[in-house]
Amino acid sequence: MKNGLISRISFYGVLTTISLVMIVPFLWMINTSFKDSTKIFSFQFIPSPFRWENYIDVLTSTPFHLFYFNSLYIAALVTVGTIFLGSLAGYAFARLKFRGSSIMFLCLLSTMMIPVEVITIPLFLFMRDLGLINTHVPLIAIPILGPAGVFGVFVMRQFFLVVPKELEEAAKLDGCSYIRIYWNIMLPLAKPAIATLTIFTFLTSWNEFYEPLIYINSKELMTLPVALALFTDEVGTRWELLMSASVMATVPLLIVFFFAQKQFIEGIAMTGSK
Repeated sequence: MKNGLISRISFYGVLTTISLVMIVPFLWMINTSFKDSTKIFSFQFIPSPFRWENYIDVLTSTPFHLFYFNSLYIAALVTVGTIFLGSLAGYAFARLKFRGSSIMFLCLLSTMMIPVEVITIPLFLFMRDLGLINTHVPLIAIPILGPAGVFGVFVMRQFFLVVPKELEEAAKLDGCSYIRIYWNIMLPLAKPAIATLTIFTFLTSWNEFYEPLIYINSKELMTLPVALALFTDEVGTRWELLMSASVMATVPLLIVFFFAQKQFIEGIAMTGSK
């Protein structure tokens, strides 16, 4: 019993230490967002003076509401599109056996190994020829049809593979088509996988910096990761405003994880069928 107690104390001690190391930057960001510009790097557990005005300055000095809206609706569309196409393709690869399906799936997965920098120029030229530069279309279409979409196909396929075939066979005996089986049976069972994919896709799209920097020229069309660079100029970085903007940019991620955490944890821990 004594050895077991020591092991548990050591285990939780290590977990606590790791948690503190990971949460300290987040706490520093919140603390700095309320500081005066002259006391950014001074240690203050509670900032003095306590400046709520930093958040107001962020909203008034830049069209922050436009950046927020751009990031929000782009991330939402990318997430919905990835889940829809990923679940359809994942169901097809898992349940509809056709000639060459394994090779096709392997080729699809192999595209995830291609660095995004390799295909940036061809994609840029393609979008330029379509007249889609300085629009949000590339920021929505490329992730859905690119690596994020392939990852969605992989996640959904792996989940559908463990769903008991008896459910599908019973539905076929009742006269259900493949579309109805997918919509009425498979999707309701796939909530843990969908929640997991939602969090990963939304997080990736929300934090995307590379593609908006390439395809967007207008300030009004910028997303939050690119817009945060506006608080850095030739003079230096306005840390208090940058941290205030970063705190506000983090809120949607916390909300998404809060509402999907139960299904997310179930999806991560999922082994076999229920």
